[in-house]
Amino acid sequence: MSDPRSPAQSPTSKTVAVVGASSDRRKFGNRALRAFRAEGYTVIAINPHEREVEGLTAYPSVLDVPGTIDMATVYVPPNVGTRLLKEFAEKQIGEIWINPGAESDELLREARRLQLRVIIACSIMAIGQDPYD
Repeated sequence: MSDPRSPAQSPTSKTVAVVGASSDRRKFGNRALRAFRAEGYTVIAINPHEREVEGLTAYPSVLDVPGTIDMATVYVPPNVGTRLLKEFAEKQIGEIWINPGAESDELLREARRLQLRVIIACSIMAIGQDPYD
């Protein structure tokens, strides 16, 4: 849907919400959070079941985050992601990265209906990091 190299452009000016951020360092929601921080992005953890992830306050929803979010990178099951799309639209998040395993036909149909800018790719790799490091 869009150029997967997009997040590599001016990282320090981008605020990235990691949706499905986790305290479990083996999970991609944690790996993504660490990778984006290492590349200089402002990172926001989103998970209604966590209070803090890697020293960052975890917000239950993107709607609870003060200020703007430029990008969301999604690490939740497709049925959860589909439900969250309306919140992404309401928050006016400029680009939504749907990572491997988070996509479904239903999610993509709903994203199109809401006119969201969706990129289906591994956001960790797009910023030049190895998701397995």
